[in-house]
Amino acid sequence: MRLGVRDVVLSPGSRSQALALAAAELEEAGRIRLRVRIDERGAAFLALGLAVETATPVLVITTSGTAVANLHPAVLEAHHSGVPLIVVSADRPPELRGIGANQATTQPGIFGPALRASFDITAPTGETGEIEAARSAAAAAVAAAGTSPITTGPVHLNIAFVEPLSAIVPLPEEREPVVYAPPRLAGDPMPVFQAPGTVVVAGHGAGAIAEATARALGAPLLAEVSSGAHFGPNLVVAYRELLSAIEFGERVERVIVFGHPTLSREIPALIQRPDVATTVVRSAAVDDYNPGHAVATFADAIRVVGEPDNSSAGRAWLGRWVTTSRALLEQQDSPDVDLAISAAPKDQAAFSRQVLAGLRAPVTRRALAEAVWRVTWPHDRLVLGASRLIREADRFAPGKKITVHANRGLAGIDGTIATATGIALASQSLEGPTAGGVTRVLLGDLTLLHDAGSLLFGVGEPRPRLQVIVGNDGGGTIFDLLEVAATAPRGPLDRVMFTPQSVSVERLAAAYGWEYRHVANRGELDSSLTASDTPTLIEVPLAR
Repeated sequence: MRLGVRDVVLSPGSRSQALALAAAELEEAGRIRLRVRIDERGAAFLALGLAVETATPVLVITTSGTAVANLHPAVLEAHHSGVPLIVVSADRPPELRGIGANQATTQPGIFGPALRASFDITAPTGETGEIEAARSAAAAAVAAAGTSPITTGPVHLNIAFVEPLSAIVPLPEEREPVVYAPPRLAGDPMPVFQAPGTVVVAGHGAGAIAEATARALGAPLLAEVSSGAHFGPNLVVAYRELLSAIEFGERVERVIVFGHPTLSREIPALIQRPDVATTVVRSAAVDDYNPGHAVATFADAIRVVGEPDNSSAGRAWLGRWVTTSRALLEQQDSPDVDLAISAAPKDQAAFSRQVLAGLRAPVTRRALAEAVWRVTWPHDRLVLGASRLIREADRFAPGKKITVHANRGLAGIDGTIATATGIALASQSLEGPTAGGVTRVLLGDLTLLHDAGSLLFGVGEPRPRLQVIVGNDGGGTIFDLLEVAATAPRGPLDRVMFTPQSVSVERLAAAYGWEYRHVANRGELDSSLTASDTPTLIEVPLAR
């Protein structure tokens, strides 16, 4: 705690009882914020969400055996996304390993290469120097988890305990806390000069630096919805369509990439073209983004040299991208404006009928994504699950500077609700203009069911302002977009890919003590997204 770590998540267990009871004492002393979850997978993703929002290392404590294995999905996400997660697992001492003991397996190395560091710590015996050694290991773990933006990631402390397990080491004396400072890159950034045909790509986690770079270059900004750069005058929302058009995509000569693009096929296809030069600015993700091994240059940071090209050709390059993108987004079904401004009674009546029909219409994926985006503001948080809905938001959400998160390191559906809960708990404990709002989670029905256990809040556990908005189309319709869906027999495809489900979301909400809302049509959509002080599960039926 003296090292700047404030948040701890744990799941109960016998071998880890000393750690758990020590954590409870630290919470009583006001030295940590403790969260308890019965499921280790959910606990780990909760810790991940806390670490994402606070940008500081977070501990997750478990007992031995399968409990440790249940952390693996979150460890992998932290590894690929560069999130400072510290796993503290209890274990048996070496002499009790490999003899068939209960809940005993080979825990050192269990997470393979997905760690920045690992420590196998022998059981405490009360000998002189153990407390100093423990402090040294803790300092090394925190340093390994977040020394540099390029190496930030998960760390494993595996601690052996001998019986009697009820022995509790007294809490160390309280020392002056250290304020954890997020790591910064050292060294001179690589200079980047003005060049024709340049676009800036912002993938997941790119941050506001991508938007600033696009403005400095006078270049179109192709920013994914969870990039942290989906705003600004250079934003091109309809980048997929334009990259596929000859007069836009084929005229691109240089690409500068921030973050980890994951939501389109057009971006990697662009980078793999032999006539396009690509520079990737490294991020916390462990793997350098390099589709087709076609990236020419990698840099830890860049610095734009010179002013944006204000010639007619330079302004036209950016202007065509932005104005065409806006025009494409405006092509949607809406009431006839000419009827609205007409003085003729029959026209006004026709306009009213159009408006009423629109309110009674079923909710589409685009309408759902746009509504959630529209009601989210800078003091809120938005979490997007791995489903068709994040792609809808990426295709249509207009520019707005809000905090958006998604587990895109591996783009799995694991732990979405748990991650969002961690983000909500952390953000609502902050101070300032970006704190205190509601956290909204937009996901599909299978993503909800995969993490349904994370809807559980134990007795006494804080319940944040959290909305889980599930677009329920009865299965995994994202698989309907695969090429094989056009040729495979419908029956087998449905069973093994679409995996239809008929779970009652309303009863699920009741079982876990959540408020429930059902959205029958577009007219009910906006009002259903009004925030409340209790966790709310909002079900929106969608057509397959």
